Amino acid sequence: MGRIAIAERACLVGHCLSLAFGLAGLLLVLPNPEFITALPAFGQRAFAYSMAGGGVVYIVLGAIAVSLYAYRVLGYQRWLTFMIPAVGLSLCSELLGTSTGFPFGAYGYLDGLGYKIAGLVPFTIPLSWFYVGLSCYVIARSGLEQLKLPTWTRLIGSIVVGAGLLTAWDFVLDPAMSQTPYPFWQFQDVGEFFGMPYRNITGWLGTGMVFMTAASLFWGKGTIGLRREQLNTPLAIYLINFAFGALITLAQLDHRFWVMMAISVGFGVVPAIALWRKVPVETPDVAPVASETVAESIVAS
Repeated sequence: MGRIAIAERACLVGHCLSLAFGLAGLLLVLPNPEFITALPAFGQRAFAYSMAGGGVVYIVLGAIAVSLYAYRVLGYQRWLTFMIPAVGLSLCSELLGTSTGFPFGAYGYLDGLGYKIAGLVPFTIPLSWFYVGLSCYVIARSGLEQLKLPTWTRLIGSIVVGAGLLTAWDFVLDPAMSQTPYPFWQFQDVGEFFGMPYRNITGWLGTGMVFMTAASLFWGKGTIGLRREQLNTPLAIYLINFAFGALITLAQLDHRFWVMMAISVGFGVVPAIALWRKVPVETPDVAPVASETVAESIVAS
């Protein structure tokens, strides 16, 4: 195993441990303050620091793990041409949203996710769009490559399905982060869809489709030709982050959210695993075509 793969695995493990620690703190420790008061002064300070910075750590480790994965498996060009549009466009969307209410509805970020850009959006938020978004897109594109579809249908389908997987994750993340006793952001008005405004759904779909479309123009119309083993990191990232939001939602919100959970699993977890299973175990016989981008093909035609 190469050094990059080892570093990727270490960051993935650290990402998982950070999420597990955050879950323990939110679900077990904070609801039982007697546990905290029983700690010595040093332990209380350490716990306070870890809870305050835990959200930053798990997001940064997730972004590093996916960056190393993309560099190792997809190459630095595909990594950068996904990451730069994803971070840049999602940040613009979040800044617009927190300033005007479009496209997600009126909301604002609280503390706990790191330094806020322009005093509005934590720097970790566009990183989370990137690392979960790339995982969703790679799973969608690799799975749809196995179907006998016209090229443009496959490319557009990858964008739509990838953005759909991303939005399904938000179905469990948003309630966990905005409606539980320890929120990280808040909607200013009670939404129509389990406390979220419908605009939040279209905003997530739209933002995901915009930066995935931008990335696909750079990636080109050829197949990426991955085998199933090479999708293990994206699938693990998606399922772990999905489970994080789902467990908080189920533990701290009422039974109505089981309906949302079923919707989220049906539109997120089930298709993600199905697409992963569609990818062959062995490397495809046909080598991927990567030299001509979609933009170049349009010019040539």
